[in-house]
Amino acid sequence: MVTGLFRHIFTFGSLTLVSRILGLARDVIIAGVFGSGAQTDSFIVAFKIPNFMRRITAEGAFSQAFVPVLTDYRTHSTHREVRALIAYSAGTLGAALALVTALGMVAAPAVVSVFAPGFSDDPERFALTVDLLRVTFPYILFISLVACAGAVLHTCNRFASFAFAPVLLNAAMIGAALWATPWFEEPIMALAVAVAVAGVLQLLLQLPFLYREGLLVWPRPSLRHPGVRRVARLMGPAVIGSSVMQVNLLVDTILASFLITGSVSWLYFSDRLVEFPLGVFGIALGTVLLPRLSAEHAGSEPERFSRTLDWGLRLVLLVVAPATAGLIVLAGPILATLFQYGAFGADDVVAASWSLAAYSLGLFGFVLVKVLTPGYFSREDMKTPVYCAVAAVAVNLVLSVSAVWALHETPFGHVALAAATAASATVNSALLFIGLVRRRVYRGGSGWLRLTVQVAVATSLMVAVLLYPALRLEAWLEAGVVARVLALTGVVAAGGAVYFAALYALGVRPRQFREPEAAGEPGG
Repeated sequence: MVTGLFRHIFTFGSLTLVSRILGLARDVIIAGVFGSGAQTDSFIVAFKIPNFMRRITAEGAFSQAFVPVLTDYRTHSTHREVRALIAYSAGTLGAALALVTALGMVAAPAVVSVFAPGFSDDPERFALTVDLLRVTFPYILFISLVACAGAVLHTCNRFASFAFAPVLLNAAMIGAALWATPWFEEPIMALAVAVAVAGVLQLLLQLPFLYREGLLVWPRPSLRHPGVRRVARLMGPAVIGSSVMQVNLLVDTILASFLITGSVSWLYFSDRLVEFPLGVFGIALGTVLLPRLSAEHAGSEPERFSRTLDWGLRLVLLVVAPATAGLIVLAGPILATLFQYGAFGADDVVAASWSLAAYSLGLFGFVLVKVLTPGYFSREDMKTPVYCAVAAVAVNLVLSVSAVWALHETPFGHVALAAATAASATVNSALLFIGLVRRRVYRGGSGWLRLTVQVAVATSLMVAVLLYPALRLEAWLEAGVVARVLALTGVVAAGGAVYFAALYALGVRPRQFREPEAAGEPGG
């Protein structure tokens, strides 16, 4: 029975694309309205803290632990038992995070001191960050329940509502930045309120889809249910195994608070652009693969499991190679086109372009982590990713602290932080890959060397086309809005056309990426 991996990836990726485009529009508006000064730095920190916790606890550890267990229940248990697992899991998660939310709001000054210690030297910026955090912190509760609902729907091969949910967040923040700022004594507070409201809206969006699947249940906290205890047992190591990228990005924010003003914002806008291909493709692919791999493991089908992973890795090579090269070469033109408006000036474009190029060096690592970790979590192996993550965090800490110590008074400290994060992601993905190969969980198919050479040649030809317009950064900085947009669209289209034409000329055909045959879907 064909599950349509391509269809699911397209659904998730296309809706994520809409969200990312709105996210870019949101960041353009924030940059234009608030610039890259202390106020924006404060909001970014206050927004990153609940986002950091959400990505680790809900979309990270909980989803990675919950999906394999729920898939096993859907394969081997009754529909009533599946509903009970969902009810008790959602209730336990909600109760735990309600407590965390309350503590976080009360202890907001201490939280800011931990996550942005450099702000302590500026009492006004520190106080503003605390106020913003108290408003944004409830987002962790609502968005975690959204992630729980999304995990349930993913096991039903329903990806659309969860992928669309971030659109509501971006729309709320855009509306707040454009129209709600006059209502607040501190204009940036409008963004914090929008974040909290968006969390509620995103949760409400999931409920009709759960009802349609017969899986809308009233949450009931309980640690006695065997399925909940199984999920909780898996979550401990999964917190570390799934959070390395978020830890590294947060380390960047913490250390950037010691750098020159604007460093937090430059890193944020750079990271947002790297997350564009990561979200549209990497997260989409990893999200779709996890329930498929979990079902293949539950059905004791190791050959199918390996072929599914191999298919995913080939797609990564095909898509991420040109994306990496394009982001590095076009870093300046992209940032000038998207962000050089209002308070975000030419100097900000140049500074952020350096960190964007540095982050882009780790794009392969970022995406591969999303694709390879389901190879462990689907098999309920949570310990191996922990070891890989610890090694990666150690690499990031050593490189980042060294960078801040040596470059904290220069315009290049944020670039070194981005490069350290890229190196950490590369180490993490390499260790994950080696672990799957050594355990013979993954056995690569034929044709890898040929495909790698074909992609490398096609990417090189694409770069040759992009270099001339990319090197004329001053022209981009001086051009008008319409001219920049048209020029960037044309350059990207030309680069993409050259890449795919070169692949075809070198013998690459769509049939090489036909999705692997699937077994029957799990039933309730």
